[in-house]
Amino acid sequence: MRLEGEAWARYFRDFASSAFRLELRQVYTMPGEQAELARFRAGERPPADYHYGWLDTVAEARRQGKTMRRVRVVYRPLTDYTEYEFSWGFAWNVDAGEDIRVLDLTGQAWPALPDHDFWLFDESTVVEMLYREDGTQIARNLMDHPDLGAYLGWRDYAWESAIPFRDYWQDVPTSRV
Repeated sequence: MRLEGEAWARYFRDFASSAFRLELRQVYTMPGEQAELARFRAGERPPADYHYGWLDTVAEARRQGKTMRRVRVVYRPLTDYTEYEFSWGFAWNVDAGEDIRVLDLTGQAWPALPDHDFWLFDESTVVEMLYREDGTQIARNLMDHPDLGAYLGWRDYAWESAIPFRDYWQDVPTSRV
């Protein structure tokens, strides 16, 4: 079942205890990010009062005692998009309460992970995230009968193999100062 609009937003309000995201792509083409991405590419940094809606979602989940975790798979050199996502997104997400780790696969064979991004809610609900080659999202599919053992295993493998975002970001060479 495809998830859009309110049906999709409800998952971030209604999950009971945990939400986990696995991000595999090196570029995501999100129309709402294009202006900020251009500013990033021009060398701008986020303003001191920078804020976006996801931060409220994360903070509310944290206030309710829920956990939101993410693993971002990367390769070096980082793409412009990944550097943007880290400096204009993840640094702020972590402050709001999202626990983010980075799995750097530079020079490694593809590990025991799926070929698609996903969200896993409360260890029981899987939403498959589908993208075109250019990173444009084409669908969010609620999986009817996911192999939960596989998704939990992929989550655990990625989480245990990754390092905390801030540790990674402070040590990785980037193209931006």
